[in-house]
Amino acid sequence: MGRYRPPAPKSSPYITGAGYQALAEELQALWQRRSGVTKALTAAAAEGDRSENAEYIYRKKELREIDRRIRYLQPTDTDRIFFGATVTVEDADGVQSVYRIVGADEFDPARGWISVDSPLSTALLGKRADDEIRVETPAGIASYCIVDVRY
Repeated sequence: MGRYRPPAPKSSPYITGAGYQALAEELQALWQRRSGVTKALTAAAAEGDRSENAEYIYRKKELREIDRRIRYLQPTDTDRIFFGATVTVEDADGVQSVYRIVGADEFDPARGWISVDSPLSTALLGKRADDEIRVETPAGIASYCIVDVRY
């Protein structure tokens, strides 16, 4: 009997306002902690031989872990379309429309809020400005050009 366990299914990427605030606070705390770790790392590096310096090795590992978590918490590619984006698209006739990608329970067509599960959102996710998308609608295939992406 092996130890292999299949990977857990992906969880949804949605977050509440309170959850977002907690992650923002964690990010701020990590930046403050990183400052102290870099000072300790500099002091440990000044002690001489780094290959046998346990303090130096420990601080390097700690800094690497902090940096990994910071990279995870900070959005690095705000040019791409993800949940929560406000997107301006232009159809084949040159008519522009603005949509905000929201959760399935929040959609409101009058405000331009579309569900993340909608065909248009599905086509938009992961794309960038100037990309073209094709969406299957009840009236047939519609083509759009992405004009702008904002968060």
